[in-house]
Amino acid sequence: MKHRYTLVAIATGLVLSVAGCSGGSDKEAPKAGSSSSSPAGQKSDDKESQAPASDKVLAESKDGDIAVTITSATRDPGGYVTVSGTVRNEGNRSWLGENWRSDEQELRGNGGSLAGASLVDEEGKKKYLILRDTSGRCLCTKFSGQVRSGQSASWFAQFPAPPEGTTKLSFQVGSMPPAPLEITEGE
Repeated sequence: MKHRYTLVAIATGLVLSVAGCSGGSDKEAPKAGSSSSSPAGQKSDDKESQAPASDKVLAESKDGDIAVTITSATRDPGGYVTVSGTVRNEGNRSWLGENWRSDEQELRGNGGSLAGASLVDEEGKKKYLILRDTSGRCLCTKFSGQVRSGQSASWFAQFPAPPEGTTKLSFQVGSMPPAPLEITEGE
């Protein structure tokens, strides 16, 4: 019995460590009422966002009726990069994000999410996969509802930071063409 309490205490400490490392500044946190999860992996409401978090567009990519806009790519002091933006459904049918899920066994339970996203450093020949917590949940948006025709949803995804000085990367998810972007330094 004592052994179980020790394991619970260790697991709790690990979860708190991951949660402490995944925080960012208030400017980067998804707004309540968006269809994204919080950086700590907690769900917020399923309502679609009507406008992106920022008017500045860093990159765009489109695959069929689905358009992705990246409005922020920030290197955070905790050693990770947070990328965020919107996904817009320009088609006639609802979209779930199923083809954006990861092929990795550990991340399969994330369903329609950005779990399959990556950042690619062409120059350094390195690929950065999505971060995850100790339960195998991606540190990214999980689309728990459909994005209906003509609507947009906000999203975020967190990745390990590339080496200092590396700022030019490509964001890739699903069958979307790579979206070149430049990361900025966080506060």
